[in-house]
Amino acid sequence: MNSAPCEEGTPVSVKIRERIQAARKRFHANDNIADFIEPGELELLLDEVEAKMKGVLGSLVIDTEHDHNTDDTARRVAKMYLKEVFQGRYVKAPPITEFPNAEHLNELMIVGPITVRSACSHHFCPIMGKIWIGVLPNEHTNVIGLSKYARLAEWVMGRPQIQEEAVVQLADLIQQKTQPDGLAIVMEASHFCMGWRGVKDVDSKMINSVMRGSFLKDANLRREFLSLIPQKG
Repeated sequence: MNSAPCEEGTPVSVKIRERIQAARKRFHANDNIADFIEPGELELLLDEVEAKMKGVLGSLVIDTEHDHNTDDTARRVAKMYLKEVFQGRYVKAPPITEFPNAEHLNELMIVGPITVRSACSHHFCPIMGKIWIGVLPNEHTNVIGLSKYARLAEWVMGRPQIQEEAVVQLADLIQQKTQPDGLAIVMEASHFCMGWRGVKDVDSKMINSVMRGSFLKDANLRREFLSLIPQKG
């Protein structure tokens, strides 16, 4: 990858941003930017985020020098964002082994509930939920292991997300990997931006779905999929 020339001492976040802009690519909160991060730069980015987080704590008037509870908070928060809750932005997609549909399977398959964790793009508050995936394969569909659906979901959700967009991203990814006749995804989640702040409604949940191919065209297949999902909530 080619990067624009940067002066020595330029923050690593600026270098990464310049590469992305030179390639005319997006770097929204829910985009993966792993292709533009060079070896060793994630650790440098961790140091940079830690330093900025120390500034945030200072602006919140927290005495991190004398408060034993927060003296290492900036490092912990930086590590949490880059290597845990937002890791899906900074690492490449998990390796997925695909197998041909040798037995010509063409019956409805449902995977779930898959527990997913994310954070809303608006407030960086947690999103906790479950996903159900329905696949209607054909003889040309690539078959992937059940655990791989969970890995793909974790990778997509491991970014600041909006639930509606996250489900579409996951559907696009699975569609690309497997090429089924039909694909359906339902997600149910609690949003801490509603329960922890704002209206402080801890019981509300959001449920949304994406239907592709046969699930979109065949009402009977759609009803079968929805009826086989265990009672949500």
